[in-house]
Amino acid sequence: MPAFVVMLLVTAYPILQAIWNSFFKYRLTDPDNREFVGLNNYVVSFGDSVFWSAMAATVLITVITVVVELVLGFIIALVMHRIVIPRRTLRTIVLIPYSIITVVSGFTWLFMYQTDTGFVNRWTSWLPGVSDNYDWFGSFWPSIFVICLSEIWKTTPFMSLLLLAGLAQVDTSMEEAAKVDGASWMQVLTKVILPNMKPAIMVAVLFRTLDAFRIFDNIFIMTGGANGTNSLSGLIYRQTIDRTEIGLGSALSVILFICVLIIAALFVKGFKVDLTQGRS
Repeated sequence: MPAFVVMLLVTAYPILQAIWNSFFKYRLTDPDNREFVGLNNYVVSFGDSVFWSAMAATVLITVITVVVELVLGFIIALVMHRIVIPRRTLRTIVLIPYSIITVVSGFTWLFMYQTDTGFVNRWTSWLPGVSDNYDWFGSFWPSIFVICLSEIWKTTPFMSLLLLAGLAQVDTSMEEAAKVDGASWMQVLTKVILPNMKPAIMVAVLFRTLDAFRIFDNIFIMTGGANGTNSLSGLIYRQTIDRTEIGLGSALSVILFICVLIIAALFVKGFKVDLTQGRS
């Protein structure tokens, strides 16, 4: 019980402090000059086109990365589940990208796509519209492409290991029975494996969606939020640290927190529906 109280205080205090600060207008450089503005910080945030641009970039990056990581992670999990070589060795190899610090991997991807010194332009100069001095960070879509690629490279192993745990829970006797009945590999996959992996898929997608929705590091390193690539977390950093607008930054933090809660609630509701269907 004491541990629960301590954990509750540690978790709740920053949230309550952010909510309280969001009702005031003051700067970090002048903390004694606080003005109560009610919900005005939220009105200002929702009325700012920069906020909606950050929201759109955040949702776009989240959808692209989670969908691609789910497909690639499932393929890798299937290979690891069927492969003959020791799984412990394979898991260690797969986890190498995930173990690298995001700042390090972000700078690595940044150097790879540099206009003059990066080697990617030399390898892709044969593509239509791509020259040997192509600026990958000069416009929106190429920047989004590189940011998503780095995120997918780093976190697909995490997704694959979660899905591998789900694959291990599938009853192999059901697969064998389906094959004896003449089911093809695709029918076994869609009628037996995937339905029995729904809880694992839901948990993997939930964790990764919440993580992707708070993306900050790679965008900060690669583009600094330029060309409309800034995320909600990046916008909070700009308002709170760069401009020292504590009230406005707190309001954005509360909005991001509510978005994460809504996403989690939707996934939890979907998870409960699956359990109900499984009992029927």
